[in-house]
Amino acid sequence: AVTAGLESARGDAVVLMDADLQDPPELIPRMVQAWQQGADVVLMKRRSRAGESWLKRTTASIFYRLINHISDASIPVDTGDFRLMSRRTVDALNRLPERNRYLKGMFAWVGMPTVTLEFDRDPRLAGKTKWNYLKLMHLAMEGITSFSTRPLRIALILGLFAAGAGGLFGTWEVIRAMVFGISTPGYASMIAMITFLSGVQLLCVGLLGEYVGRIYMETKQRPVFIVAEDSDDIAQPVLTQLRVAGNDQKH
Repeated sequence: AVTAGLESARGDAVVLMDADLQDPPELIPRMVQAWQQGADVVLMKRRSRAGESWLKRTTASIFYRLINHISDASIPVDTGDFRLMSRRTVDALNRLPERNRYLKGMFAWVGMPTVTLEFDRDPRLAGKTKWNYLKLMHLAMEGITSFSTRPLRIALILGLFAAGAGGLFGTWEVIRAMVFGISTPGYASMIAMITFLSGVQLLCVGLLGEYVGRIYMETKQRPVFIVAEDSDDIAQPVLTQLRVAGNDQKH
């Protein structure tokens, strides 16, 4: 629904907000004022979150700190969809062709000049939220997989660790038997071999994951860069004024 609204909007600025009035509409003039002063994005940060449980606030905080640590997009903590975006910000978002759209990450990825304002979020006036913990977990996985390939490296790291541990353990058992003459139980060599081969398998899976992650990011077809402002657009009015001034001097 948000994507459809952004593609249909034609104004110089667009405001996103929840329909349950937890996001107070009376703050929109402050947002417009910040936009008129040069901000492309005006974020509304929740100073307080009335009506939300301690568990929800804590898990949300952990998630945002986790995704900011493992991804390139820095998503501000305690912010939702309540924001104002300029025309060029909306146009940049509409140019992102991906179908699995984790919008909070996409908002942050665009990276336009941003101003943050704080407000106290009121509880819902009516109804119940449709976002249960199962849906929130799905949203979290959507965000992590959309903006990070680092989870794919877990297999690579575990493979290196397991192969190294199995190799060292097997080498130590051989040294004990050949140098010190200490007899080694048969299961020890089996454990070392299984650990080493399992590590090699995980290592291969991790390497494949690195390539799959790169292919996945390429299929999103995100632009390599986003131009916030073209110097020709800035220079053209100045050149026009210079031409007019030159013509006046000739006359």
